[in-house]
Amino acid sequence: MAKPALKRVSENIWQVEPFGKMKVPGVIFADGNLINDIDEKTLSQVCNVACLPGIVKASFAMPDAHMGYGFPIGGVAAFDPEAGGVISGGGVGYDIACGVRTFHTGLSEDDITAVKEKLAESLFRDIPAGVGSTGDITLSTAQLDSMLSGGAVWAVEKGFGTKEDLDFIEEGGCAKGANPSKVSPQAKKRQREQMGTLGSGNHYLEVQKVVDIYDQQIAEGFGLKKGDCLVSVHCGSRGLGHQIGTDYLREMASQAASFGIDLPDRELASVPVNSPSGQDYLGAMRSGINCALANRQILTELVRRVFSGIFPKAQLKMLYDVSHNTAKMEEHKVNGKSKNLLIHRKGATRSFGPASSDLPACYQAFGQPVLIGGTMGTSSYILAGTVVSESLAFSSACHGAGRSMSRTAATKKWQGSQIVRELAQRKIIIKSKSMRGLAEEAPDAYKNVSAVVEATANAGLAKKVAKLLPLICVKG
Repeated sequence: MAKPALKRVSENIWQVEPFGKMKVPGVIFADGNLINDIDEKTLSQVCNVACLPGIVKASFAMPDAHMGYGFPIGGVAAFDPEAGGVISGGGVGYDIACGVRTFHTGLSEDDITAVKEKLAESLFRDIPAGVGSTGDITLSTAQLDSMLSGGAVWAVEKGFGTKEDLDFIEEGGCAKGANPSKVSPQAKKRQREQMGTLGSGNHYLEVQKVVDIYDQQIAEGFGLKKGDCLVSVHCGSRGLGHQIGTDYLREMASQAASFGIDLPDRELASVPVNSPSGQDYLGAMRSGINCALANRQILTELVRRVFSGIFPKAQLKMLYDVSHNTAKMEEHKVNGKSKNLLIHRKGATRSFGPASSDLPACYQAFGQPVLIGGTMGTSSYILAGTVVSESLAFSSACHGAGRSMSRTAATKKWQGSQIVRELAQRKIIIKSKSMRGLAEEAPDAYKNVSAVVEATANAGLAKKVAKLLPLICVKG
């Protein structure tokens, strides 16, 4: 299929006018270089999403967009349940609520450098990572159900972290409406021993330093200054989320036709939001969100324990925790009227602007922290949500760099040991159990995260606040 015709709306916004069965336009946020790098399959997926019932305004793609399962990764779409809007497992993804959590350390680079190797070894030893990794926590079925209902709130009640942490997590650390009874026994079995683990792939734990401040006022509001050291954790709902995706995508694909849904691609398997199947998936998916939030909360406590053993006076306070790979009911204005819409963000991040009641009081003057993870050895960024992002793309922004090369192609081009050596020359310590995994996640297998962030900011989706560089990275 040839690339759909693109019309340049502004410097960083492109549009595909509706054609065929598209109900709304496709809108891509990108600069000239990024738009040239988007492949035909990704653009086709943007257009296919625009064909789904009940879609509102447009099918959006963020600057880090690339081909995914059904929906592009970096895809955003809103559906109106009252107009037959659908929910799609492919619009959430398999790693439900994969996200980034960042917290302050109160330490300087000199503090870290003095014990850098020891700290890296301790984090690598005490933070379970890798394919199929398990931790020291084993949950019974009843305990799993409590965790799936309670999220990070459950984890805090079990002694992992503090109640103050919850103020700096989306939805206060717990997705309402979770229904563990809609999560299969197989999904629960896969998660029984995986709480408090990083997993593999692009997941990581990084110790980072702030190297640039772009907006002094917002940075101060977020408690950031140049030279600060932070910790970021990027992970999701592990085996449970993947199994939920597997279970429900199969079910949605078999039921779509019975609801009169003409799928442009089987991978876009969808059912109406208000159907029994749609509500079942929402209950399971929200359980997956809570699993991811609880997982990152446990990991936070494990990191704190490592730091307290080396820096007894260090206090690791939360900056924020934000998920991608979700579908959430949110109130947004459409043609001047407020409507409750189901917002799919797959590889995209919520970016609420200043004055949002969903934000902690201390951030309401500045907007939501938007945490953009880089790749090993590249920059990460902290952005802030904007008011205009609401009208642009339902308060959404990018989530990272976005792959530009498949994992198979990356392993043919690089070796893990080569990556370790190259980063060591830049004084970045990498710890991983898998050299193949490092090759798959080579920095150059991704788009330029700085270009992605620049396009995001220039489009108005979020505002640049700070740039971070890694000092230590623990990978699966």
